[in-house]
Amino acid sequence: MRSLPALALASALLCCAGPGLAQAVGQFAFALTREGQMLGAVEGEVASFKGLAYAEPPVGPLRWRPPQATPESSEMRTAYDYGAPCLQPSLPGASEDCLTLNVFRPFGVDGPLPVMVFIHGGAFFTGTANDALFDGAKLAQAGLIVVTVNYRLGALGWITHPAVPDGGSGNFGLMDQIAALHWVHNNMAAFGGDPSNVTLFGSGAGATSIALLMLCGQAQGLFQKAILQSVPGRVRLRSPQEAEAVGRQFVAALGRNGKEVDPRAIEPGQLLAAEKKLLAISARSFLPMIDGILATEDIAAGFASGHESRIPLIIGSNDDETRFGGELDIKEELASSGGGIDELRKLYPDVARSPDLAARFYTDKVFSEPVRMLARLHAASGAPTFRYRFAYIPEARRGSPEEGHGRELQFIFGAEGVPGAGMFTRRDREIASRLRAYWINFARTGDPNGPDLPHWDAAAKDDRILLITNDRIASGDDPWSERLDHFAH
Repeated sequence: MRSLPALALASALLCCAGPGLAQAVGQFAFALTREGQMLGAVEGEVASFKGLAYAEPPVGPLRWRPPQATPESSEMRTAYDYGAPCLQPSLPGASEDCLTLNVFRPFGVDGPLPVMVFIHGGAFFTGTANDALFDGAKLAQAGLIVVTVNYRLGALGWITHPAVPDGGSGNFGLMDQIAALHWVHNNMAAFGGDPSNVTLFGSGAGATSIALLMLCGQAQGLFQKAILQSVPGRVRLRSPQEAEAVGRQFVAALGRNGKEVDPRAIEPGQLLAAEKKLLAISARSFLPMIDGILATEDIAAGFASGHESRIPLIIGSNDDETRFGGELDIKEELASSGGGIDELRKLYPDVARSPDLAARFYTDKVFSEPVRMLARLHAASGAPTFRYRFAYIPEARRGSPEEGHGRELQFIFGAEGVPGAGMFTRRDREIASRLRAYWINFARTGDPNGPDLPHWDAAAKDDRILLITNDRIASGDDPWSERLDHFAH
C-alpha cells in the first residue's frame, strides 16, 4: 500500500485528461477510513482494497508484542496489491510486516451490506489470506463484503518465553485476529458494510480460531454469526507448561555454542530454521495455548459448559480430511487410540486397503465426530445450528486420489484455474453456486435456506445433516451416526 497525496492524485488524473477522464476515474473506488482515504481497484462488478494495515508492523521492538493500532492519517493511499504473507517456511516474499487484510465489495452498490470475514487455515504455521483461492470477488458479486485476514504464524504467532515481552500469553496470532475484527468494526461503514452483521468463516486452523473467538470475552460483540468448516472440535490446546517447554526449546535452537541469545535480535531466517526443527519433532509445536486471558479452556469443554457465543452457526466437515493432517498425524491418532487394523476393519467393513482405513479413522476421529459433538452442544443452547458434510468431488478428479481437507473452499469462493484449484464443469459450477448461496443467505439472515435451494434442516439431537454428494444435496439423518458413536468420549 503506497501513500499518495490527494493533490498529486488529482494532478495525475488531470494529466490524463481528455474524453476518457471520467471513464478512468470510474475504474477506482474510494473508502475513507481512520487511517486515511484508500484508493482501491475495480474489476468488473467488484471493487477490491488489498494490503490494508489493521495494526502496526510487528517488527523490531514490536516483535512478540500485542498488535498496536495504526496512527490516524489524512493521506490518500493506493490499495491495489496484497501485502506480504506472514513469515513462514517455503513461501517467497513472506515477511514479519504482514498484519494486513483485504476487502472485496460490490462496486456501485449502496450499503449497509452484510460482512463476511475469512480466517485462513494452515495448521497455525502456514497459509495466507492472499492466496488466489481466497479471492472474494464471487461472494462480493452477490451483494456483500468479504474481508480476508493475515495473522502471525508459527513461532512469531504462538510462542511463550520469559525472554520475550508479554511472554505469558503466546497467543499473538489470536490477538491479531481480534485486532482485525476491531478494525472491521470501526471501518466497515466506510466500505458500505454493516458492522452489526458480521459473519466469521474459515477452515481447519481458521475454524479452530473462530471457535476460540466464540469462547473469548475480548471478541464478544465483534461478530454475529460463525461458519466452522472442518474444525477439529476435540483438539487440545497447549497447557502453559507445554507452551513454555516449546518456547525454551525454540530459544535453545537459536543459541550458538550452547549459549542462549535474545530471540528479539535474531534475523527472520534463523527464526524459521529453529521453527522447522521443532515442527519436525511435533506438529503441535506452534498452536494456541490456554493463557487464562484469551483462551481459558479447550473448545469442547467450553461448548459443553455453554460458554460460547450463542449465535447462529454453520458447522461441518468433509467426507475425507486427509490433506495437511499428513501421515504423521494419522499415525499419531492411530497410536493414541490403542486400537489396531483389525479393530478398524470392524468399523469400516467396506474398506479393504490399510491406508484407506487409516484415512477413514483419522477423518472420523479428528473431524466428523467432534463436529457432530459441537453441533449438538450448540443446538442444545438454543442457537440456530446447521450441520453439513461435503462429499462432492469435481467431475474431472473422480477416480483419482483426491485431497479432501479444504476441498469445499474452491466451491465457496468459486475460484478456478488458480494454484490449488482446477477448472470446473457445468455440474461443478451448479454445486458451487448452491453451496455459496447457502453461505451468503446465512451471512445475510442467520438462515442458509432460500429459494431454489434444497431445504437445510436445523441440527438438533436427532442428528439432522445436509449431505452434499456427487448425486444430490439433501437434508436427512446422518448415515454415519452409529459409527461415530464409537469415537464419542
